[in-house]
Amino acid sequence: MQLQKTKHNLFTFFLILIGLCSMAFGVFRGEASIVLEKAINICLECIGIG
Repeated sequence: MQLQKTKHNLFTFFLILIGLCSMAFGVFRGEASIVLEKAINICLECIGIG
């Protein structure tokens, strides 16, 4: 039982690490501003301004 929990925790750790690395890569490429711009446009379209 303890071995399964250890494997699960290790797998979870690596998934979180991969996610954080992917987010950091996107931020360094400047994609965060693109995503924010698209989100603003969608919100403005929903309320009828954009």
